[in-house]
Amino acid sequence: MQKLAEICIRRPVFATMIVLSLVVVGAASYFKLGVDRFPSVDLPSVNIRTNLPGASPEEVETLVSQRIEEVVNTVDGIDQLRSVSGQGTSIVIATFNLNRNVDAAAQDVRDRVSTVLRDLPPDAKPPVLQKFDSDSSPVMTVALSADRSLRELTEFANFTVKLQLERAGGVGQVNVVGDLERAINVWIDAERLAAYHIPITQVRQALERQNADVPGGNVEAGRRELVLRTLGRYTDPREMNNLVVANINGAPVHIGDIGHVEDGTKEQRSLARLNGVPTVTLEIRRQSGANTVEVINNVKQELARISSQLPADVHVEVIRDQSRYIESALHEIKQHLVMGSLLASLVVLLFMRSWRSTAIAAIAIPCSVISAFGMMRALNFTLNSVTMLALVLMVGVVIDDAIVVLENIFRFVEEKKMNSMRAAKEATADIGLAVMATTFSLVVIFLPVSFMSSISGRFLYQFGITAAVAIMVSLLVSFTLTRMMSARLLRAQDAASGHGGHDAVASRRGFYAWLDRRYSRLLAWAMRHRLIVASLALVVIASNVPLYHIVKQEYIPTDVDEAEFDVNVNAPEGTGLAAMNEAMLSVEKELQSTPGVRLILASAGGSFLGGVNQGSVYVRIIPHQERKFSLSRLWNSTIHGHPLGAFHGNYSQRDVMQEVRRRLAKFAPLRFSVRNAPSFNIGGGNFDIDFAIRGPELQKLSKYAEDLRQKSKDLGGIVDADTTLKLDKPELRVEIDRARAADLGVDTSDIAIGLQLMVGGDDQVTRFRDASVNEDYDVELRLSDRDRSDAATIARVYVPS
Repeated sequence: MQKLAEICIRRPVFATMIVLSLVVVGAASYFKLGVDRFPSVDLPSVNIRTNLPGASPEEVETLVSQRIEEVVNTVDGIDQLRSVSGQGTSIVIATFNLNRNVDAAAQDVRDRVSTVLRDLPPDAKPPVLQKFDSDSSPVMTVALSADRSLRELTEFANFTVKLQLERAGGVGQVNVVGDLERAINVWIDAERLAAYHIPITQVRQALERQNADVPGGNVEAGRRELVLRTLGRYTDPREMNNLVVANINGAPVHIGDIGHVEDGTKEQRSLARLNGVPTVTLEIRRQSGANTVEVINNVKQELARISSQLPADVHVEVIRDQSRYIESALHEIKQHLVMGSLLASLVVLLFMRSWRSTAIAAIAIPCSVISAFGMMRALNFTLNSVTMLALVLMVGVVIDDAIVVLENIFRFVEEKKMNSMRAAKEATADIGLAVMATTFSLVVIFLPVSFMSSISGRFLYQFGITAAVAIMVSLLVSFTLTRMMSARLLRAQDAASGHGGHDAVASRRGFYAWLDRRYSRLLAWAMRHRLIVASLALVVIASNVPLYHIVKQEYIPTDVDEAEFDVNVNAPEGTGLAAMNEAMLSVEKELQSTPGVRLILASAGGSFLGGVNQGSVYVRIIPHQERKFSLSRLWNSTIHGHPLGAFHGNYSQRDVMQEVRRRLAKFAPLRFSVRNAPSFNIGGGNFDIDFAIRGPELQKLSKYAEDLRQKSKDLGGIVDADTTLKLDKPELRVEIDRARAADLGVDTSDIAIGLQLMVGGDDQVTRFRDASVNEDYDVELRLSDRDRSDAATIARVYVPS
């Protein structure tokens, strides 16, 4: 380093180019860096979603989830394998180790799942694999609104907006909530069907056979080859009324004879309202590991193109946007970075009282910080809270080397009356080893942070590397640019002394002389009383133990004032969408009357398990600069003639959340969870504390979990406790008279199909109008080849206790 310093003193252009090359690379890299709230620490996650229509959670668990878990469990690198089984839906989530490539992991999972397809029930839909975590909250929510019907908005949402948003880079899933999809419903009159002695299964079979396009192969016509295709699919729903279901005594029976066809909608399974107005929303979730802000920017670019494809009266509004908080937080950090640099430079000016010396020392800060951006780009880092925190902390560190070198050169000029060129050379030799030792000691402090194990190491990896590189660049600057500038810019009059002698030099007069004398006396006293000083040092070190237990601890800050939060609503199992709608209307009304609330987006149903007894409300409140004391608020209040207004009516987001909890407590038996949207996914769901209770008996597990939930109310600091195991789903059971069914020549599957078509469902085509099932309803199955008098009760439907 000494040889490099001497070369830089003689070759100023060489010294400038060494540092400037790093600065140029860093400046160019800065504009290409991604932006995120935290480093990409999301555990590589792959989920397998499988639908088994009509199956209970217990059947889904045994017939689907367990079988998929058995084969996926053999994939290398799995850290955690969990499953969620609901009504007709199985979701198996495989979370891999941090060093596992998510693309390779997804391919391995796909290969394993393909081997179990033949073991799944015949009615099971093919499993769908996705690289995102179902527990992660949407990074963006878009609302479609217009003075149109929900059906029209759904068409725009599904076939225009959703299709194009799914193409945006980094998007893992786009979920439509509040939609009302189009469906061709065939309504059957049960009495007419019975009069014709036609089973409902025959109606479905007729629809399947006669409403289809059938390929017929190729036809050779001379030198031409034609494709033969039989066009049997109906293009106009009204024509389906003429579809022949059966022939009785040579007379055809049409759909119109036993019912009618309706161009209608599917059963609504979700709803959404924006400030009380019905709307259709699209929730965008990112892929595991994707950059949040990059995904949001990609979606916004797509939205700009989509808006031109929609009618003028259809409005697309971005409701939830995590990039708002991220960019605002990074803006604040950048301001602190600049302010810290200026304050550090002012401190140098305060003590050295030379603007030339201040400029020489201060140049190390931007050089070190900007050069670090080049490394961040090379290692695919992002501008996030962790990397920017490292740079903010390094502002006071990177200037140390330059100050030490500059001060020693300054002292040689001031005390030894050397010219700046000679002082730069000799001062470098005097403290070069000490500067290197100090710098490398800082490097060995910060660098090992990057190599800690588990998520903590991944989370702080970018912090340690960024800090270490900034420190190393500051060492290079101090040995090259700082020495060159000191040799060229320092002047003798900047360090002029008074009447000679150590006490008369310019930097030792007035307040600085008093400070020097007091420090010298304190140092002398400490040397004379070494035992006392050592004892005090040990006491200070020992005080860390009790202080450590007093300080509150958490992984990342969760009580952050983002001016927005979520309210999750859980109703008792069996709650229908109509009842949930009424409950959500009451909740919305209460939230809108809460002081500070500006916007709410409420939804019910549409959960990842398809349940309709769950709802959520996105709440946006007044920005914090309008409700918390700040200099800008004080300035605005002063301009309007009310300077004291900035000190009144201050409240935080936490106060609003507590008020919301208090107001919603009266809506029993609904369960509420009020919390910030999760910003850092480390697996396990959207919970601060998550207990997993295991055992062979679900009934007892449910009881133990509920007991813990009730006892949590007596523990301080725990709110919104809930359980994930739901065993109180009401159901109807069918008990079959096997002997009577055998006499009639029918089996269980025939009865099941008849019941499915009778009560309807999303996956069924034909349903009875106004069909209902009571507690002791007797099911009669009439066969087309038997007389009505032969019909017999073969099953009993009842509600289990």
